[in-house]
Amino acid sequence: MKNLNVCRLIGLISLLLLTLGCQDLTDELVGEKPADAKTIKITMIAKSSSNPVFLSAKVGAEAAADDLSDKYSMIDVDIDWRTPAEENAQEQAARILNAVNDGTDAILVSCSDDSTLTLAINKAVDRGVPVMTFDSDAPNSKRFAFYGPNDVAIGESVMNKLAAIMGEDGQVAILGGNQNAPNLQKRVQGVRKAMQQYPNIEVIGEFYHSETAEAAVEEVLRIIIEYPDLKGWAMVGGWPFFTETLLDNIDPEKYKIVAVDALPMQLSYINKGIVDVFLGQPTFKWGDISVRKIIDKIHLGKEVKEINQMKLIPVTKDNLGGWSRQLRAWGYKGIPEEYLTM
Repeated sequence: MKNLNVCRLIGLISLLLLTLGCQDLTDELVGEKPADAKTIKITMIAKSSSNPVFLSAKVGAEAAADDLSDKYSMIDVDIDWRTPAEENAQEQAARILNAVNDGTDAILVSCSDDSTLTLAINKAVDRGVPVMTFDSDAPNSKRFAFYGPNDVAIGESVMNKLAAIMGEDGQVAILGGNQNAPNLQKRVQGVRKAMQQYPNIEVIGEFYHSETAEAAVEEVLRIIIEYPDLKGWAMVGGWPFFTETLLDNIDPEKYKIVAVDALPMQLSYINKGIVDVFLGQPTFKWGDISVRKIIDKIHLGKEVKEINQMKLIPVTKDNLGGWSRQLRAWGYKGIPEEYLTM
């Protein structure tokens, strides 16, 4: 009899554990969080919300936040987008400090001017808020990590590919975007460094502008009028191709162009032969990978490397279809169906 009672007790305990286990599974299936789950707010401050590359980074950050919230039951990751409409380093700095005052748990920032942002980053870290940079770094700040490309190497690649297409001869203009952006400064340095290998290529100058499609187009049109013998463009960003304006204003037979970026609205320039090579940045990953590394540090207690390098992908007519399908897989919209079936 005693043994029978023990067996019954064990059976009841097993049934109770099974029931609780099933309840836990049910909670997971319906997406319920424990009452003591913590909301982790990550403030994201890119250079400008008018630049499509940063909007794609925002999409990546939000996708990572959703995935991590589903994966870890004890946290709910929230992206707090506080990016200025136009580039303004002082405004970025102010938004960093405002986010700290509002109780953010971490900050992710792309620096328009590293000297201006370093002070704000250091103040945030000193107040206990970890900061990570992406795209454009502040290497002398107290940020714990950076995710982005090797910008000097990008500039070198732009020039080397352009020189090969031009036959290593002719006049070249460098389109440089924001002159104060540390990442763009390094890319221009890379172009200049690679240029030393090509004695028959003449650089007519470096041309800077605010990082909007309109400002970039205006500068390109001004330069091609002012320099009628211009043969090539080394563009360290793809700003003029975020609008269709140049589709009918650039002669692909006269100019060779290599540029950084390859987002959906830019692909028609490859298809029409106006841009010879885009160096595609997986900008979705700026947000996706950076958010995951922040959670690795502040929730999982993992070691995060200080420098996390992103590789660029050359995009030409030959791989336009594959790149278009990759963009779609990252959640991009507005990709012409004809590119997806190439």
